[in-house]
Amino acid sequence: MARAPAFCGVILAAGESTRMGTDKALLPWPPPAPGVSAGRNTFLSGGISSLLQVCDLVVVVAGKNEERLTPIVFANNASLVRNPAPERGQFSSLQTGLQEVLNRGRDAAIITLVDRPPVRSATLAALRDTFVAAPTNVWSVVPDYKGCHGHPFVAGSELIHKWLEAPSTATAREIEHQYQSHIEYLAVDDPYTVMNVDTPQDYASLQNEPALR
Repeated sequence: MARAPAFCGVILAAGESTRMGTDKALLPWPPPAPGVSAGRNTFLSGGISSLLQVCDLVVVVAGKNEERLTPIVFANNASLVRNPAPERGQFSSLQTGLQEVLNRGRDAAIITLVDRPPVRSATLAALRDTFVAAPTNVWSVVPDYKGCHGHPFVAGSELIHKWLEAPSTATAREIEHQYQSHIEYLAVDDPYTVMNVDTPQDYASLQNEPALR
């Protein structure tokens, strides 16, 4: 029998964006062409809208940028939680977000990073549906694009609890490797699943992406 998890989207957005020089969550999405004014949408609003296609609740994890992100989060029907110590690193934001998932009565999460372009609707649906149809010993479904693993990925309650039980000095990847046999990797034809946007050059290169033309 297929599982019937209650999904919550999680967007990790507490980083300080030092290499970008400005908060990546606030960058216009899609990137405007040269000489064209930017629209109102941002990486954060685009990520929220994307996850709301497959989740009825999206939680954004903020840090010191909480005040800047709050208007976008609420305007796009999402919820916000603050990582009280984002300097501890991304894993602390993941733990903060996953605890909020459980607090909201959900038992599965679809997790992404704010600096990843929103993936295709079909990619999200495939990740969700694969997890729902998988046997119960599958705790997570991770996209695989040409041999590289990316975001967003699905985590069930078993993996959520393992991450929450881990020390704050751990990393998500360390826990993933410990429970490798419980993770299913799904081949996808979506380069955005593995695309990091860390620098102004990375952002500028998105203007040449076929999906944005």
